[in-house]
Amino acid sequence: MRYFIELSYNGSAYHGWQIQPTAISVQEVLEKALSTLLKETVSIIGAGRTDTGVHASQMFAHFESDTKFEESQLVYKLNAFLPKDIAIHDIFRVNPNAHARFDALSREYLYRITLEKNVFTFDNTLYVKQDLDIDRMQEASKILFQYKDFQCFSKTNTDVKTYYCDIMKADWFFKENELHFRVKADRFLRNMVRAMVGTMINIGLNKLEVQDLHTIIASKDRSKAGYSVPAHALYLVKVEYPESIKLND
Repeated sequence: MRYFIELSYNGSAYHGWQIQPTAISVQEVLEKALSTLLKETVSIIGAGRTDTGVHASQMFAHFESDTKFEESQLVYKLNAFLPKDIAIHDIFRVNPNAHARFDALSREYLYRITLEKNVFTFDNTLYVKQDLDIDRMQEASKILFQYKDFQCFSKTNTDVKTYYCDIMKADWFFKENELHFRVKADRFLRNMVRAMVGTMINIGLNKLEVQDLHTIIASKDRSKAGYSVPAHALYLVKVEYPESIKLND
């Protein structure tokens, strides 16, 4: 049987989602937990590959098992077994060909910025001391909808075959005392969101003009875009799938 698992994690202690040869990852910890509890070797495939230090309030992965189990009971056991920074929310059966990565319709990320020093959120937000022109940053975010090729925001030496992404949502907004950037697309390139945010911060600091973003994107040159903001303030917040992946009992 093939199953989807919905989870969240604080990425501070992990070198990203994907298994690494010499560093701990979320995928490795979850695979070991499932294999131990189900008493079989379990491999999981995630909806994406969050980088070192990036968090996820909603992540999906799929796995296969020959062992019979009650989904709600396995959720309970996993949460008791896993460390405090990984939480399991749901496990459900899906069609045999359902794929957590390739069947995802969209992914949504959130980047959190605090504009005042906060001793309680410094480890999961970016503190920006300087005054930001939020209107300029919001204007820049709308330019993203005019393009599909975002090579300028991609990490270099990547193995992707295309740099095309369909941006569905991109905006800046305030939530309590924080400034958030929200972006939704069918797919994301490595480092893409962090490079976008860094570039728009430069626009908000008047280091770049809003219209410079057109030139940056058209250049397809990572060195022309802004710096990559730290990973600890980035969150994968939503992954959407077609209803057809679920198994009809």
